[in-house]
Amino acid sequence: MPIIEVTDLRKVYGGRPVVDGVGFAVEEGEIFGILGTNGAGKTTTVECIEGLRVPDSGTVRVDGLDPIADRERITRILGVQLQESRLQNKITVREALELHSAIYAAPPRNGRKAAGWEPLAERLGLTGKLSTQFADLSGGQKQRLFIALALIGDPRIVVLDELTTGLDPRARRDTWRLIEDVRDAGVTVLLVTHLMEEAQRLCDRVAVIDSGRLVALDTPDGLISGTARNTEIAFTPSRPVDEAELAALPEIGTVRRQGDRITIHGSDTTVNAVITLLARHRITAHRLRVTDATLDDAFLNLTDKSATEKRGS
Repeated sequence: MPIIEVTDLRKVYGGRPVVDGVGFAVEEGEIFGILGTNGAGKTTTVECIEGLRVPDSGTVRVDGLDPIADRERITRILGVQLQESRLQNKITVREALELHSAIYAAPPRNGRKAAGWEPLAERLGLTGKLSTQFADLSGGQKQRLFIALALIGDPRIVVLDELTTGLDPRARRDTWRLIEDVRDAGVTVLLVTHLMEEAQRLCDRVAVIDSGRLVALDTPDGLISGTARNTEIAFTPSRPVDEAELAALPEIGTVRRQGDRITIHGSDTTVNAVITLLARHRITAHRLRVTDATLDDAFLNLTDKSATEKRGS
């Protein structure tokens, strides 16, 4: 049985559906991403899973439990890092960890006694910062602390909402490694993000939400392979190329010329065909670049398609 099940979830504010029939299932032990632009409905969806909001219709189950009716039991298996998290400026790392640890004085699950916060602080690189006040922590250190607080009750599931927004590239990548370690320790991770690079790096599967609706659910590679732009070939030919010949190549998508520069969208097969065609005509491809599509390309393709369908309806 999936550890999280969402079925036909709806939430309406002021007559406008913010979440409109969303449904998906999360398997235990995976990093499951929820992607969408700001205002797409992803945070509202997750807040219904956390029990922070009551759905207008549909069902949510976390390990078979209703987040609203079984709130106390849910808190024993679900750890949360909210989209906007802050602590008092003068509270130290040690005080924050001790305070949150006290909430879980009872065995968190399976009759197993909690190990305490010290091993978690060491694992997340916070031991040297225990006496540091929250206001004096760097952005990356604050995120490490929030991850620690989300994990301190030994949850089976942890929800991380816009975890690395505002972090510099080094702190972001350090945080990504921490999340992979969390998953490797057996914790299911529900990751809410609008950063496509983050989702492509971390997620086993992703759900794309646009204007409150689920528009895609697949692995990152699966979404990328379905995009209109799978592979891009760009080059400047040493002499003119017959565009009709280019357009006739296998698995060709589009051919675009900007000045002397030619850009082709296609597949790996198209790349080989382009190189063969140029060689046959003894044409040199200057500044040749071949790039694969990314999750960012797939996301834009999906949301553009969704917007077009809405305009046509």
